[in-house]
Amino acid sequence: MSKVFEYYEKVGGAFGPSGREEAVRQVIAALAEPFVDEITTDTMGSLICRKKGTGRKILMAAHMDSIGVVATYIDEKGFIRFSPVGGLFKGDLINIQVRFANGTRGVISYEEKTPFKDLAMENLFIDVGAADKAAAERLVRVGDFAVYDAPRFEQGDAICGPYLDNRIGCVALLLAMEQLVATDNDLYFVFTVQEEVGLRGAGPAAFALQPDYGIALDVTDTGDLPEHKYPMAVHMGAGPAIKVMDSSVLCAPAVREALAHAAEELAIPVQQEILQFGGTDTAALQRSRGGVPSGAISIATRYIHSPSEMCSVSDVERAAALLAHTVCTIL
Repeated sequence: MSKVFEYYEKVGGAFGPSGREEAVRQVIAALAEPFVDEITTDTMGSLICRKKGTGRKILMAAHMDSIGVVATYIDEKGFIRFSPVGGLFKGDLINIQVRFANGTRGVISYEEKTPFKDLAMENLFIDVGAADKAAAERLVRVGDFAVYDAPRFEQGDAICGPYLDNRIGCVALLLAMEQLVATDNDLYFVFTVQEEVGLRGAGPAAFALQPDYGIALDVTDTGDLPEHKYPMAVHMGAGPAIKVMDSSVLCAPAVREALAHAAEELAIPVQQEILQFGGTDTAALQRSRGGVPSGAISIATRYIHSPSEMCSVSDVERAAALLAHTVCTIL
C-alpha cells in the first residue's frame, strides 16, 4: 500500500459534504499536527495549518468538502426525496449506495414509469428499507446530508474511489508538509470548506491571511478517455498539471513560471491544464482583497463527481514534491 492510499483511506473515508466538514477536519488536523507549528480553524470552518516564517506569506489551499445530497421530504411509504449538494449527474446516481452522518445507509433509485432519458433529480429517491414514513423518520430527518458509500482500492499506479475530488488534493497537501526544507517563507496550508457550492471557504481564509501568493491543489478532468466530449491535453499518470486557466481564473504568470522552474529542477514531468468547464479555489484566492497572484497544481482524475473517481499515485506524489519545492526554494 502506498502512503498516498494510506492517507486517502483515512481522509477519504471521513464524512464531509459541503457545510458538514467537521469529521474530515479532525482527521486532517491529526495527520498535520507533527509537521506544522500552529493549527487553527476559521469562522467558516476551514482548517489552517501554519509553518511559521518571516518571509513571503504563501497560502496553499485544498478543499476538504465533497458533493452530496440532502433529504428534503419523506413520503408515506418511507422513500426519501433529496436535493443535490454541489454538482451531481443523474447518470452517476442510479442504484448507488449512500451513507448519512448517523451511519444509516440507503440506495438511490428512480421512478421506473419515467423514461430514463427524461429522468430529472425530482424523479429520484433514496430507499433506506423502511416500511413507512414513521420508520424512515427514525433513521433520517429532513435536512440530513448523505454521501457516496463506495469502496476504495489501489491497483498498480491507480487509486479508485469516491471523493478523490478533493480529498486527494488534501493528501497531496499533507505529503508536501512532510517534505518541507528550511525556508524563511511563512507557509499556510489551508483545507477549505464549501468549495463545491461556490468556493465559499477559500475567499474568507485568503482575505484574513493576506498572502503574497496563493496556490490551490485540486483535481482536473482528463482527455485520455475514448470519445471524450472535448479535447484536453491532460492524461492520468503523465505528471501533475500546472493550471493555465479555467472558466473562473487566468493563473498568474509568476506562479506558473515558479511551478515550471521547480518541475525542471526536480525533473518532474508536468502538463499544462486548460479546463474549459468548471473552476477551483484558485479563483477565490486570486480575488481576495486587492488581489493575490495565484496558480494551481491539478491532479488528472477520471470520472469526477462519480462514486468511482480514478487518479494516479505517482501524479499525487509528484504534485506534493512540486509544491514543497516551489514554496520553499522558488517563490
